[in-house]
Amino acid sequence: MLPFWIALQFLSSLPVTLPGMPSPQQNGRSLLFYPLVGLLFGVLLWGLNSLLAGSPPLLHAALLLSAWVALSGGLHLDGLADSADAWLGGFGDRERTLTIMKDPRSGPIAVVTLVLVLLLKFCALLALIEAGQGALLLLAPVTGRAAMLALFLNTPYVRPGGLGQALAEHLPRRGATWVLLLSGAGCLLLGGGAAAVALLAAALAFFALRRSMMRRLGGTTGDTAGAVLELLEMVVLLTLALKLG
Repeated sequence: MLPFWIALQFLSSLPVTLPGMPSPQQNGRSLLFYPLVGLLFGVLLWGLNSLLAGSPPLLHAALLLSAWVALSGGLHLDGLADSADAWLGGFGDRERTLTIMKDPRSGPIAVVTLVLVLLLKFCALLALIEAGQGALLLLAPVTGRAAMLALFLNTPYVRPGGLGQALAEHLPRRGATWVLLLSGAGCLLLGGGAAAVALLAAALAFFALRRSMMRRLGGTTGDTAGAVLELLEMVVLLTLALKLG
């Protein structure tokens, strides 16, 4: 189970301590457990949603979103912010884009992007709460983390060295395909027709984002992977909210 603990430590702010430095092979296998970490997030959010039943809807949605951000430690939001800055400031140039993504400072476009994404998530959560569909909260975190697995499975990692390259090189490809298929089937069993529409929207968004990354960078980075996760979570939530509305 060490690969699971590696995935949980990397993707969450939960207090996980590893017994030692993982090998590159163990890091690669940890990708297979990304959707399971998403499921854990979804279960925790579903439980919190139940505890908050009866509270004012706006406060309910705000607390859920805050807990969601806290669970991931804002890791993927940071990747989204860096990617947004780089895509605007890179002016289509690959090296300039990669350089900006390494800059820890955030510009106005990063702030605007984060505000809009979080606002849309908040509104979608509010719609799900008012529709009494808290169980569907499981779908977005699972889909977002499955998307990271899919990205590393079929997209080159462009920064040499470091954790991202180890993840991509040592990912068990056959196992990854099965995990993605099982994740999709599980979402469909849970959410039925609404989940099918949400997964279709997420797939379209995934391929559009991947195409943009391939054109600009020739692959992905840790920041763009985080951006994909955040944007696909948003797409799933919005699709479910609109479908239920």
